[in-house]
Amino acid sequence: MARSLGLAAYRAMIRHGTADVVPPSGPRPPGELVWIHAAESGNLLAVQDLALRLCAVRTGLNVLITLPEGADVTALAKTDNNVIVQPVPGEHQSTVKAFHDHWKPDCCIWVWGALRPNLVLETGARQCAMFLIDADTRGFDGRRDRWLSDLTYRMLSQFDYVLTRSEPGLQRLLQLGLTRQQIEITSPLLAGGQALPCVDSDLTELSAVIGGRPVWFATQLQAREFPTILSAHRQAMRLSHRLLLILQAAEPGTTAEAIELSQARGFVTVNWSDGTFPDEATQVLVTDDPGDRGLFFRLAPVSFLGSSLVQGESGCDPFDAAALGSSVLYGPKVRHFMGSYTRLAAAGAARIVNDADALGTAVSRLIAPDQAATMAHAGWDVISQGAALMDRVTDLVQDALDDVVRAH
Repeated sequence: MARSLGLAAYRAMIRHGTADVVPPSGPRPPGELVWIHAAESGNLLAVQDLALRLCAVRTGLNVLITLPEGADVTALAKTDNNVIVQPVPGEHQSTVKAFHDHWKPDCCIWVWGALRPNLVLETGARQCAMFLIDADTRGFDGRRDRWLSDLTYRMLSQFDYVLTRSEPGLQRLLQLGLTRQQIEITSPLLAGGQALPCVDSDLTELSAVIGGRPVWFATQLQAREFPTILSAHRQAMRLSHRLLLILQAAEPGTTAEAIELSQARGFVTVNWSDGTFPDEATQVLVTDDPGDRGLFFRLAPVSFLGSSLVQGESGCDPFDAAALGSSVLYGPKVRHFMGSYTRLAAAGAARIVNDADALGTAVSRLIAPDQAATMAHAGWDVISQGAALMDRVTDLVQDALDDVVRAH
């Protein structure tokens, strides 16, 4: 490719800075590795969902997520042994080379924009398949594009395919030099959660034991939330005396406290973690295994998502419940997941509650099959909004990785 004056000017500027060569943290895992760069810090949950989806569909795949400067890594609440999270490397050429020498990605997914010239061009030079997804007009540096247009086009030309979230995004990419055949308009990249697993035999046996009893699930509860949940359960039982509460503590060490408090309030209480199944007399089933949340979301038409009523917590991902057909109730302290709750609430799939009275009233109303089904359907519509893009990106990555395998 002809020499780029824009690139030469950019690299001269970068060379005057300090070479921030920080060794990558942790070893590169064996096997295939897809690198996702999240250029937009406000969309990290969707990036995480994409990473988990890729790991689920391709056995042995590892995913490296790099975050922009200043991004809050705690926003990536779920972890997976095959997902690695790192800060994006600096733009000094020696730093970029050290990054690639260490991680050796087989495929790169660049989300949104905010293109980093040295990083993008080095990735392309190493014959790594590259896809730019969720591109939007705001993701491009208008000032740099105007004065260094040859550099912007050179970066964009490294991508094998570009997915944009809007018609204005398409027009911007065409202005920057791409052809229509290189671009596809898709839905925005949206978080959609994962279908949590469960043991089929547990679901079959517990469903048979519970029979037609109404059930609600309160999950990831802080100890300070136990009294509120139990008071709400007492209130809801006035209208539905056979109602069963499944209570899951966020911290296993507080399970005994939950059982003691439940029994002190007169509830017939069973500890699921002891292997005990509830019977017709059981009013509260207490569990401390987060791995059973997939089971209980499937079983309960209504779920209260905890760590959301007390200061200092940040809630939990509501899409875990919505993906399995459970209506969502939640408190006001959901900082890390505000966007997800807002989407569900706007669609009528989630309701906020502030105290025991509001929670008890909501459970009483939503436990009715028609109400629960309406909310569950609305939740599924929200979950499905980003599914087409997830499927498209997954197909692109699978094909690119298959090409690498064939080449070797």
